Amino acid sequence: MENKTGRILVVDDDPSILELVTFVIKDWGYDVDCAGNAQEALNRAKEFKPAIVLSDVMMEHKSGLDLQQQFKKLFPTCAFIFMTASNKIDWAVEAMRQGAMDYLVKPIDFERLRKVIDQGQEYYHSIAEMESLMEQLKKQGRWGHLVGTSPPMRELYKLIKSVALTSASVLITGESGTGKELVARTIHDFSPRHKEPFIAINCGAIPETLIESEIFGHEKGAFTDAKERQAGCFELASGGTLLLDEIGEMPLALQPRLLRVLENGRVRRLGGRQEFAVDVHILAATNRDPMESIRQGKLRSDLYYRLNVFSMRTPALREHKPDLMLLISHFIHAVNAKYGLEIKGITPKVKAQLFQHDWPGNVRELRNVIERAAILCRKGFLGLKHLPIHLRNPESINGMAISIPLGISLDEVEKYVLLKTLEITGNNKSEAARLLNIDKKTIYNMLNRFSQGAEPEPPPPPPADASPTP
Repeated sequence: MENKTGRILVVDDDPSILELVTFVIKDWGYDVDCAGNAQEALNRAKEFKPAIVLSDVMMEHKSGLDLQQQFKKLFPTCAFIFMTASNKIDWAVEAMRQGAMDYLVKPIDFERLRKVIDQGQEYYHSIAEMESLMEQLKKQGRWGHLVGTSPPMRELYKLIKSVALTSASVLITGESGTGKELVARTIHDFSPRHKEPFIAINCGAIPETLIESEIFGHEKGAFTDAKERQAGCFELASGGTLLLDEIGEMPLALQPRLLRVLENGRVRRLGGRQEFAVDVHILAATNRDPMESIRQGKLRSDLYYRLNVFSMRTPALREHKPDLMLLISHFIHAVNAKYGLEIKGITPKVKAQLFQHDWPGNVRELRNVIERAAILCRKGFLGLKHLPIHLRNPESINGMAISIPLGISLDEVEKYVLLKTLEITGNNKSEAARLLNIDKKTIYNMLNRFSQGAEPEPPPPPPADASPTP
């Protein structure tokens, strides 16, 4: 059989396991070498130069984790997969933190091992892509889906690069509009799973009565409207990546079931009797402080610690304002392509106003401001007259009054004030929430309530900013 690309070094101090695993992997067509302990592995690796090391955790004299640390110094691009007879996850969490790709519990599930090794072969492609992206970052100021060269963004890129090549669970935190889903997509795109599905589900946007079915799937007849079997998000994402957005909004009663799936990698559909294995890289995101959600009883601490194997925070736009012009240029290029416009740039006065603004809605708000202004301008340079009033003259808004027509009901007054405020702020829901002294979620709830009756007139003319990522 023709050897596949990438050499594999198997390390185990149990000769029977070492012989069996080596034989099976060779039979799959890989170039394999083996070692009975950590020191022998290091000696063989200098000549063999493995792409993947498949190592036992507990060995005499030196553990697999110690071996991993030494390999990182000598062979920084080598992928590590661990084997262990222990069901405890503490060591696995630590291994993932140190950069391991994955781990398997003995007796080895060879079907799963083959999938993990195949993913490891994609590792080199991912490394090459990342190096290419670093060159792109130097030239164009962007890295995958993300834009920016400031220190906070470079730190984010470094974290993404560290975690993308592993299967470690990741918790992404950050304010609304900072691009948490874009970070998740970038992790997926740079991972060995990039050819497999990326599935995102917003735990706060699905009714509580439906979310269990959406996540785990259901069998035909599981409930009244279950006309046929439906795959859940775990099934749809199997082999790839699943983003659980706004994890703090997941119903508390559902969280233990999610925790069980995370721990044993097995799912049972709603109304089903059989569990089945899924291979999914789990990412979670929240715009709330997770510890505050735990204190409020909205997020289980054991679920939080299981998800938080690796954590990263997307910076607020006000924290990386040096990237503002790069982002503006990026959005102008995108809107020109989308609408066939001929926007060349922005005037100095517009630049000054945009740099003065605090951007409570972050990158999503900036994108919407640029898109709205470009639609109004059509070609040439964006001027002050193309900006929403709260950016043209921020001081004027606080003293602005809204005239309410006589003879309308209190419910109509509430709707009228909200829609007028959205009109004044250029449909910026974050700014409208600040002016009305309410949170943004309340605005969405109000708009949903209004839409259940007569369809409200939308405030002209900017596009809505309700998309989940900037």
